[in-house]
Amino acid sequence: MPIRILLAEDQALLRGALAALLRMEPDFEVVAECADGESAWVELQRHRPDVLVTDIEMPGLTGLELAARVQRQELPVRVVIVTTFARAGYLRRALDAGVAGYLLKDAPASELAQALRQVHRGGRAIDPQLALEAWSEPDPLGERERQALRLAGEGLSAGEIASRMHLSAGTVRNYLSEAIGKLGVGNRIEAYRLARQKGWL
Repeated sequence: MPIRILLAEDQALLRGALAALLRMEPDFEVVAECADGESAWVELQRHRPDVLVTDIEMPGLTGLELAARVQRQELPVRVVIVTTFARAGYLRRALDAGVAGYLLKDAPASELAQALRQVHRGGRAIDPQLALEAWSEPDPLGERERQALRLAGEGLSAGEIASRMHLSAGTVRNYLSEAIGKLGVGNRIEAYRLARQKGWL
């Protein structure tokens, strides 16, 4: 039986290249290609693939949110992130979301194929250097602080963030203040930049 793979990548050229590479392997079958997280979620339920190969940054749901949803719903699919983000914070969040593989886009094609087979067999495929870094600096942000900071980075005011998160403006200001304090910076924009740089957003 071939390993059935669902591919989620928002850049069309890269998605096509990845799909073509995977289809060259005799034991792989690409069952669907998706350009965003929401359509990937729909196709996941429709096709029930063995492995989901996803980018992190995508419209709708990010790859990390997709992986977390797979974990919550207990879908029998192994998740592999293929990304340009060589950041320990992203890897740590990916591992927390149950991701079995974390590979960089500049890795050789043969390494990707080998990693997918390893993950399908129940193993993990993670860059060892990145794995070491992931546990050297823990993510200090809570989920609500992360949400508020991400929206602040989009330029939203405390009132607009409150409306999006269904909270009071005062509560949002508290979350932002907590995040600023934890990151040891002067304001919400600096906090957003630092957290993004570390891979915590």
